[in-house]
This record gives sequence, structure tokens and C-alpha cells, in this order.
Amino acid sequence: MSKMAVDEDERRARQEARWLVREFGAEALLYAAMKAEKAIEQKDFGRCARWKRVLEVLADTPPAELRRSLAGK
Repeated sequence: MSKMAVDEDERRARQEARWLVREFGAEALLYAAMKAEKAIEQKDFGRCARWKRVLEVLADTPPAELRRSLAGK
């Protein structure tokens, strides 16, 4: 895989994580986990890898950022 594809995958994962936090706040992790589980059930391991990376990004998201997203609703 080329460096550009890896960078694009990382950008997409971070973008998806930010969207999930805006939409679901503290429940963003749960939503991403459900998406990863569905991908596993469908044996779509590429999609599963993407959701796994989104989960990693969300796990690194400071709790203060999650609280701010909830306050903005």
C-alpha cells in the first residue's frame, strides 16, 4: 500500500471519528463498535479495519472534547 493511500485512510478515519463525536457525543464509541461488529458479521474485513481505526482515534479523544460536543446539542 502506498504512503498516500495510508495517509488518506488515516484522514478518513479521523474525519469519521470527528463526525461521530459531533453526532453522538459520548456514544460515538458505541456506534463505531456496532459498525465494526456488523462489518465482521458480513466478513468485510477492509471495512472492519477502518472502523477499528476509528475506534482507536475515538479512544484517544480527550473526554473534554466529548463533553463539549454534548454541550453543543
